Amino acid sequence: MNKTELIAAVAEKAEISKKDAEKAVTAAIDIIIEKVAAGEEIRIVGFGTFERHERGERTGVNPQTKEKITIAASKVPAFKAGKAFKDAVDK
Repeated sequence: MNKTELIAAVAEKAEISKKDAEKAVTAAIDIIIEKVAAGEEIRIVGFGTFERHERGERTGVNPQTKEKITIAASKVPAFKAGKAFKDAVDK
């Protein structure tokens, strides 16, 4: 499912126009990105938690030259599914 299909499904399920559904879906995604980028955690009970993890600096190997390289520290988004979500997928 892509974003367009998600918007259509939300519009149908919520019985609203596709235009309103697009605004709602886009706003929700934008807020999640904005808050997680700022270091905040977004917890949706039953669905899951969006958060930012920090990866430390580490040593890697260039597969072509076998040369050791340093991979810089970075911040990455993470999602942890909630119990209800896990249970629904496991059925």
